[in-house]
Amino acid sequence: MLVLTRVVGETISIGDNISVRVLAINGNNIRFGVEAPQDVNVHRCEIYERIQNKLAKTKGR
Repeated sequence: MLVLTRVVGETISIGDNISVRVLAINGNNIRFGVEAPQDVNVHRCEIYERIQNKLAKTKGR
């Protein structure tokens, strides 16, 4: 795992077309924005897992 340190306003690039910008830090909470092409899905992990579980159930029918 790559671990990077950024401050508010700084950006991390992933590949050629995805960027993650730190928008705010409030205690233990970090708010960040993700810019990615429309064909790239971006989800919180718990939402992604929920989607994957629904897809697996649908395929299992």
